[in-house]
Amino acid sequence: MATLASSETVRSSKLGRLVESFQVLAETCPVINATRAGSFAMAEEHYELPRFVFRGPATGMPPIRLGVFALVHGDEPAGAFALQGLLKRLVDAPAAAAGYELLLYPLCNPTGYEDGTRHNRAGFDLNREFWCDSELPEIRILEEELRTQQFDGVIALHTDDTCDGLYGYTQGRVLNENLLAPALRASAHVLPVDPRGIIDGFAAREGLIDDCYSGILAPPPDQRPRPFEIIFETPASAPMTQQVEATCCALQSVLAEYRGFIAQGANL
Repeated sequence: MATLASSETVRSSKLGRLVESFQVLAETCPVINATRAGSFAMAEEHYELPRFVFRGPATGMPPIRLGVFALVHGDEPAGAFALQGLLKRLVDAPAAAAGYELLLYPLCNPTGYEDGTRHNRAGFDLNREFWCDSELPEIRILEEELRTQQFDGVIALHTDDTCDGLYGYTQGRVLNENLLAPALRASAHVLPVDPRGIIDGFAAREGLIDDCYSGILAPPPDQRPRPFEIIFETPASAPMTQQVEATCCALQSVLAEYRGFIAQGANL
């Protein structure tokens, strides 16, 4: 007679399937390097925060280093699935990442993902804990990555269960217009942009928000020059396939637009 799997086995297999999908890509593609940002133990269970590095074709210039982070909230898997989709597209068309070194973190909150919860298993919203002397192991690992990797840009992928369209946060009007706004336009054929003037409690314009909560995943406050920072949000009510496709389109847009932005700046 068949027996039901224990909740621990179900959680473990859920975590393993996600990580394995990335590892398979790394094993079959030499330009993807599977590493880890760090590991920790919680309630006698061992967890890792995987890091996957994709190096685009060289351009003769130092590579642009971008860090892309997903599943900071454990119940928002669309970003992780989008990173897998992005890797597959770049394997087939690596020129889209020419001049880039992409460091992808698909599983920033492994216990939350196992449990299907926004918070980690200790009950903390990780996206309110950055750069405030948190002792949470996930935060310490991610802060060390943000401090030592010296990213040129940081992108966080999220899902919002209170909206019906795409939107995003960033700092500074220039990057709004040159990175996030084109990313939203590139995704709008998949899902609509949230048109509201107030989104998530903040003033918004055509899906663009200039302010944000404190304690969010971000580069070190003292990093100079300051990297660009984008948070891209999809509506949780949309089908997962559409959330993933919209996020992939947004990320591809950022790669194209930032390369042009840098080239334009070099010619000034």
